[in-house]
Amino acid sequence: MPTPPLKQLAHPNTEATRKGLPTERVFVALGSNLGKRQAWLRFALAAFEAEPCLRLVAYSPLLETQAVVLPGQMPAPPYLNAVAELRCTFSPLELLAFLLSLEARAGRKRHKRWEARTLDLDILSFGQRQMRCPRLVVPHPRLYVRTFVLFPWAYIAPWLRLPGEKLTIWELCSRLA
Repeated sequence: MPTPPLKQLAHPNTEATRKGLPTERVFVALGSNLGKRQAWLRFALAAFEAEPCLRLVAYSPLLETQAVVLPGQMPAPPYLNAVAELRCTFSPLELLAFLLSLEARAGRKRHKRWEARTLDLDILSFGQRQMRCPRLVVPHPRLYVRTFVLFPWAYIAPWLRLPGEKLTIWELCSRLA
């Protein structure tokens, strides 16, 4: 199946990015375990580059991991995972809406927790913000126990400290190794 074409999103922050207004340093986890996994991750990275409210700064090498499944669930195909660093003029909820739209364009259906998916995009951190609302928790609440997030993240930002955290990404990663 060919990669879906990119569609430019119109957004009120577009002019802000062009005028060089302050941006947030954001990290997003990327994962895929259905279909052409590398193609879906490339699709997301290309969409990040095409969106005027985002600037793709860096991304990690791909890491293949076993899928996490709930007790009693059938085994799922392995994931390809990566982490991307972005500069962003979106608000956290605007970025979430953008990421969900990319997942939908990749054919992701949300039926059950931890099911296989063509594309999974999660906001890991959003600058130094800490927030908890019904749709979004930042920093991501389970990133501290996920090697498939911390290992690729350590490739691009090993010395980053999350808000309220004393350990760097590298130190968090080494605790799980």
